[in-house]
Formats: sequence, structure tokens, C-alpha cells
Amino acid sequence: MGIGPAPFSEIGKKARDLLNKDYNFDHKFIFSKTSDSGLGLTATGIKVNELFIGDISTQYKSGKTVVDVKVDTNSNISTTVTVNELLAGAKTSLSFKIPDQKSGKLDVHYLHDLVAFNSSIGLTPTPLLEFAAAIGGRELSLGAEIGFDSASASFTKYNAGLGFNKHDFSAALMLTDKGETLKASYIHVLNPINGAAVAAEMIHKFNTNENSFSIGSSHNVDPLTLVKTRFSNSGKAAVLCQHQWRPKSFVTLSAEYDPKAVSAPPKLGLALALKP
Repeated sequence: MGIGPAPFSEIGKKARDLLNKDYNFDHKFIFSKTSDSGLGLTATGIKVNELFIGDISTQYKSGKTVVDVKVDTNSNISTTVTVNELLAGAKTSLSFKIPDQKSGKLDVHYLHDLVAFNSSIGLTPTPLLEFAAAIGGRELSLGAEIGFDSASASFTKYNAGLGFNKHDFSAALMLTDKGETLKASYIHVLNPINGAAVAAEMIHKFNTNENSFSIGSSHNVDPLTLVKTRFSNSGKAAVLCQHQWRPKSFVTLSAEYDPKAVSAPPKLGLALALKP
């Protein structure tokens, strides 16, 4: 691992992942297979109420180049071509969707000992421009991101964040929603052997003067089973149980109870990921 900062999107990610990652309240199925030649195939299906949404994606790796192609249930075709280490520390990708002629964009990611930045430009006459950068090191980093729509000559976003990381805890302070929302998050690893950890996130909205918070926990009850919990100030409580029933194949059960929705049953979700 390098000594430089992680990308801006990584600031606060550890706490966000503990509180949100893998929680799913629909029915989801993922099947993935990778051949020895570098060709990968992934099929994903999600059932939301009575609606079924799915896609099939393939990935081919050759040297420093990776090609991803995805087809969804609406017959949209998404293609991404990524070239790693075109320059030292740089990754470049070109993506577009068919039939959306305005979807093309070019992304450049660069990591250095003192700085990490990501840039994106839409391949249209009036492109959407996005740029994010972080400076510092692995322990302390400061970053910001902006988005600018040249068609309307307006900013679509501008956010900033500060992250502090140690081997057993991580803290972050984020100013998002164009300066309208302040988020503070913290995660602490209590036992690295069984992965026991707790996390909290507090959110303050300046325009409405509202405050909210969420707390959560995660631990491995055995080497193959993960249990997570989450509670919020609104009274919502969620629990997740994920079991690896064969190598790289998981079944995940999620449930959430909202005491304010007295007429609605608790939300339940099932996700099955298969990787032969």
C-alpha cells in the first residue's frame, strides 16, 4: 500500500460501509464466473415489488486493458474501456451507453505519494465536468470535489472532507450538498480477530436545522458468518446476517423495522451471490 492519500471518495467510506453496505430489502441474485483466459461474466437480477430488473455484464482483461460491457433489461448497452498505468500511477477509462448519444465520458484517476485526483469530462459539445482531489497521507487527508455543467453554466456539486485514519479507528468530517449538510462519522475496530466494530454517523442540515444520527455494529460470529446491526434516531432498526456457504458465494438476509410505519410490515430482503 502506498503512503499517499486515498481518493476523495474514500474519506468516511469505512463508516459508511459498516452502516449501509450489503443491506438490501428486495430480492437480489448475482451469478459471476471468470475463466482462465481473463473473461468474466456476471448476471444480476433484482425483484422490487412486482418489477424485475436485471442485467448481464462481461469483462475481459488483457495486459493493462480491461473492457466491460453490460446489457440491461431496457436494452441499454454500457461499455467501459479502462487502461491501467498508461502513465505511472494513472488509470484512464472511456465509457458510453447505447442508444444514449450523450452518455460518453472520459475519466482519469491518478495516485501519487502526496495527492490523489479523479477527473471526468463528458464527451459532448456542452460537457459535464467533475473533479475531485485529496492531499496528505494515509493517516490524514483533506479533499474536495466539484461538478460543473457547461450547458447551464452552473455548479452541480461542491463538497469537501477531512479524514483521519489509524489502524483501529477512522474519523471523517464532510461538508456536502453544496455546503448545506455537515456529516461526521467514526468507526472503531474493537476486536480485529473477529472483526467486531462499531460506527456512528451524525448529520446536520443547515437549511432546516435538522439533526439525525445512525449507529451500527459488525462482527463475525464465526469465520463464515457476519452479523451487522443499525439503529437511527428515527427509531428504525435493521439487522443483517451474511453467510459464506461456499468459497466466494454468499447468502445475505436483511430486515428493517420502522416503528412509525405501524400499518406496514417490517422490510425483508434476500440476496444470493454465486461464484463457482
